[in-house]
Amino acid sequence: MFDRAPRRRLLQVAAALAATGPMLPRRAAAQGQPWPRAQPIRVIVPFGAGGATDIAARVIAQEMQAALGQTMVMENRAGAGSTLGTGYVARMPADGYTLLITTISGLAIGQTLYHDRIQYDADKSFEHIAIMMGTPYLLCVNPSLPIRDVAGYVAAAKAGPMYYGTSGAGGVAHLLGMRLAAATGAPLEHVPYRGSTQAITDLMAGVVPSVLDSLTATSAHIRSGALRPLATTAPERSPDFPDVPTFRELGYPEVVADGWAGLAAPAGTPRPILEKLAEAVRSAQASASVKRRFAETATSAGRHYLEDAQAFVRQEVAAWAPVIRASGITPD
Repeated sequence: MFDRAPRRRLLQVAAALAATGPMLPRRAAAQGQPWPRAQPIRVIVPFGAGGATDIAARVIAQEMQAALGQTMVMENRAGAGSTLGTGYVARMPADGYTLLITTISGLAIGQTLYHDRIQYDADKSFEHIAIMMGTPYLLCVNPSLPIRDVAGYVAAAKAGPMYYGTSGAGGVAHLLGMRLAAATGAPLEHVPYRGSTQAITDLMAGVVPSVLDSLTATSAHIRSGALRPLATTAPERSPDFPDVPTFRELGYPEVVADGWAGLAAPAGTPRPILEKLAEAVRSAQASASVKRRFAETATSAGRHYLEDAQAFVRQEVAAWAPVIRASGITPD
């Protein structure tokens, strides 16, 4: 005989489903929400934690969260001159939930240096939202060494191999070290690290005698006396460190470069999302906390957004391509 109680329960469930519509998996239902409410925004940093790019990205992302009303989760994916993390984002859905911290290494240099290994294009694979910050590079030594200027550094290098650490092979600092070696005839030996933090830590510990790294990453250590700066790759002296000469004024115009970092999304990301992100970057740059942090690290705020940022990246790729080819530098 048919059990009426289970039948009644089934009819009740069926009636409830008819009234509320089909049950969807939680994630699928969430995806129907307007951006960026569905889920946290992942921000891929193509360098190790603690470096200049990572520092600036986290400071800006912290402020962007308030403007967007959504959490931004930072994720470090270092390797191959920042091209690994960059390529990863190029393959992600263009839905505004995976963003990239762009860098001069991963795009302007990586586009040419790793051209036979990467599967993305610095311009066509991304929608560039903003160039968020800029910083020059410095040659620094351990203060315990009797080296007080570039002339002394070159003399020491010619007396025996001089090792310099950078945040990774194929990056701007690596290229600048090669250009300095070519300009001076000094045998400079590159020591690649997986980020600025380890390179600077080893310099202060005496593991390597020198580093080429950004002003953002080194400024606090210079102020504390833990690092001795010899020269900067900026076109002009920094007002924060007026006693540090430029390589250009020392007679090395080949060793001039400004590093930069920006924010991008995979190509095809809807324009309204890009505009909201660009506005959030502007809001973050104007905040007291970002201004204070940038001042502490001698970092300058970027001024390129959307179309201007896209054009800036195209120009950087074109400007660095002949430099990289002429240098003879290879990914290995």
